[in-house]
Amino acid sequence: MGFPLPDDPEYRAAIADLLGMLALGELAAFSRLAADAEMAPAIEDREAFARLALTEFTHYELLAARVREFGYEPAAVMSPYAEGFAAFHERTRPSTWLEAVVKAFVGDGIAADFAREIAEFVDGDSRSVIHATVAHEERSTVLLDLARRGMAADAHVSGRLALWGRRLHGEAITQAQVVAAQRESLAALLTDQFGGPGLDLARLGELFARLADRHTDRMALLGLTA
Repeated sequence: MGFPLPDDPEYRAAIADLLGMLALGELAAFSRLAADAEMAPAIEDREAFARLALTEFTHYELLAARVREFGYEPAAVMSPYAEGFAAFHERTRPSTWLEAVVKAFVGDGIAADFAREIAEFVDGDSRSVIHATVAHEERSTVLLDLARRGMAADAHVSGRLALWGRRLHGEAITQAQVVAAQRESLAALLTDQFGGPGLDLARLGELFARLADRHTDRMALLGLTA
């Protein structure tokens, strides 16, 4: 899927807008992981979160560089999303170390899945950059280990974390739907306005169904019910 980058300035602006949203997500993840590291019960756990935060910042730099290649400043294309991201993270602020770990594993996993889906609607070079920023295998292994160790140490926490995971999924999907509906540039990319693959209502529903299925699989890895 996908198509070559045309000279249409509206198309270039739409992709820059999309990349700005993803870049802000990575920058927010960097800030959140660095802050949540302070809740870690051990130095090695804090170090693990700090390393993950550095990876997120590297991903941000990749996306920001691609935005500049389109002739836009990252701050300009990120700013329309700032309020929404801040509200999401405020609504899903973890109160414990394990909630922070599950949010990083589940919440960021949903964001990565969404990014992979919408990467199919951009040019090849931009798609490659997006895929590079959502390659989370090592990250997932670290977070899964932290979560499993924490739950093994507290046999009564799994029920609360299952509820937390469901809340994260609901908030993330709602946020994605709001962004896709309110930003005209994203709506244009997700339809056939620029000659891309396009989505109708049925295919859009399938997209969110796939996100839900992957969330269920991710929760199962934690031993939690979605």
